[in-house]
Amino acid sequence: MKKIVLVPDSFKGTMSSGEICAILAEEARKVWPEAETISIPVADGGEGSVDAFLAAVGGKRVEEPCKGPYWEDIAGFYGRLPGDTAVVEMAAAAGLPLAGDRLCPEQTTTYGVGQLIRAALRSGAKKVIVGLGGSATNDGGAGMAAALGVRFLRRAGEVYVPTGGTLEQLERIDLSGLDPLLEGAEVTAMCDIDNPLCGPAGASAVFGPQKGADQAMVERLDRGLGHLADVAAEALGRDLRDLPGAGAAGGMGFGMAALLGSRLQMGIDTVLDAVDFAHLLEGADLVITGEGRIDSQSLRGKVVVGVARRAKASGVPVAALVGDIGEGAEAVCGQGVTGIFSTNRAAIPFAQARLRAKEDMRLTAANLFRFLGRMGH
Repeated sequence: MKKIVLVPDSFKGTMSSGEICAILAEEARKVWPEAETISIPVADGGEGSVDAFLAAVGGKRVEEPCKGPYWEDIAGFYGRLPGDTAVVEMAAAAGLPLAGDRLCPEQTTTYGVGQLIRAALRSGAKKVIVGLGGSATNDGGAGMAAALGVRFLRRAGEVYVPTGGTLEQLERIDLSGLDPLLEGAEVTAMCDIDNPLCGPAGASAVFGPQKGADQAMVERLDRGLGHLADVAAEALGRDLRDLPGAGAAGGMGFGMAALLGSRLQMGIDTVLDAVDFAHLLEGADLVITGEGRIDSQSLRGKVVVGVARRAKASGVPVAALVGDIGEGAEAVCGQGVTGIFSTNRAAIPFAQARLRAKEDMRLTAANLFRFLGRMGH
């Protein structure tokens, strides 16, 4: 074994992607001391995405003051990767932890996220990746767009920055003041959900309660996002409310696509593009990926399948180390996964299994590597 590429997702609630990479690399070196291991911690768009990208490809964390979810001044940040790429995680400016115990998605804003995007562009970035996830907001990305020059007007012609609770006051959107730096830049939104903007599967109904919304507020927030979509459709000549991913992060997916013209992309594809995965696969003997649970839903573009499809195109075998194996998991083998290996070594509830997850991962990896070593790989 000369070269092993490690691209696992995190095991939610037990291990980060970076921790799994470290365990796999250590166990691989016990069998093949001279083997090259390449670790690619996977970012999902939420908190920690900037650090994951920096760990995968290098670069630096840039501190940047911005507004928090309740318009307070906070110490925000973004990541500057090698070349002309920057990474912004919206959780750095509008994240749920920043809201503390004060949860009210009618009042929170994504304005600070727009400030971070603007700062990245002014630093010379020509490509900006924005991670959507972990937000305390439900403003459809209106605050973010306002920070980048979009004007939102009430019926009397007054310019304001809408929040989830004031979107229904919107009369008109003026895109003429959009920051000109966006014209020469490529902005991609990392988004791992396919929810539409509105309705029972939309941003407010599905994600509003975890941000502090009761049923009455959910209904108001949903009406507000629907109204934003109506007014935006008048300004743009197209309606994007049903775009898969529009409902991500309180409708931030909609705001990114409709108001900035951004592309919504699955997180794993964004990561693999950023690290030039095709180049890293050159000369690789094995790819190891994984996630907490694999089943038929994994075919929708999650980490294992996203990695496997690209490795298959390069002819590199893929081992998937997973916690649970659910119904329909075998379907991923047709996407390039060579073998699926469960790390759950005992039939115990998750509350108990999570306490031994790291050691179980280590033992499973050791077994796999020993077997391959004896087979002469």
